[in-house]
Amino acid sequence: MVAYSTAQVAKKIGVVKKTLLRWLEAGKLPEPKRHENGGQSIRLWTDRDLERARRFKEANYRKGRGRPKKA
Repeated sequence: MVAYSTAQVAKKIGVVKKTLLRWLEAGKLPEPKRHENGGQSIRLWTDRDLERARRFKEANYRKGRGRPKKA
């Protein structure tokens, strides 16, 4: 199983890490599994989580222009 960090997922889908964290906090994306490492909790993203984030971005953001305009 391949696992990615939040920064790696953000780079692969073309957003900054802060944007990806905002989506998680707002509940727009389900939280990936966390792993405790030396008292520190890290998110481990699977290929399925990565694809889910990519689909969310494609459905909600226009390429090169950020968020779609509200009607």
